[in-house]
Amino acid sequence: MSERAVESVWDYPRPPRVETDDRRVEIVFAGRTIARTEHALRVLETSHPPTFYIPRADCVAACLVEHDHRSYCEYKGLASYVGVRVGNRIAEAAGWFYPGPSPGYEALRDHIAFYPGPMDRCTVAGQGVEAQPGDFYGGWITPEVVGPFKGPPGTQGW
Repeated sequence: MSERAVESVWDYPRPPRVETDDRRVEIVFAGRTIARTEHALRVLETSHPPTFYIPRADCVAACLVEHDHRSYCEYKGLASYVGVRVGNRIAEAAGWFYPGPSPGYEALRDHIAFYPGPMDRCTVAGQGVEAQPGDFYGGWITPEVVGPFKGPPGTQGW
């Protein structure tokens, strides 16, 4: 596989763009692979590392638990959340999805985005992912993505 070009998050659009990504994406929690796909979607938004959305069909359903947390995105709509459970280990509100995405974001239906921070490991094309700083954000920093990134203290107004 060829190297990908370097992407600056400051070249990403606002409102965000959804694009397909055929690289293998894997998520491991409590030693178990809870998601694996070559059919991910990336959401690209100015100042944010991409957020990867995994088809629900490529997630281990038995590891997902409903969560009552909700949030609203001015572009994508109302998000519902899931926790991840493997054995006795639980990550609360570790992923989110849009049951009825807003117009223009219909591709996100039946996909789940996971925060990489609570996971043991997230990879894209075999490369480890770094979590975007900040409690609110779920971006995946991969080797080809450069910032500065929104999320750390003092960047909320960007």
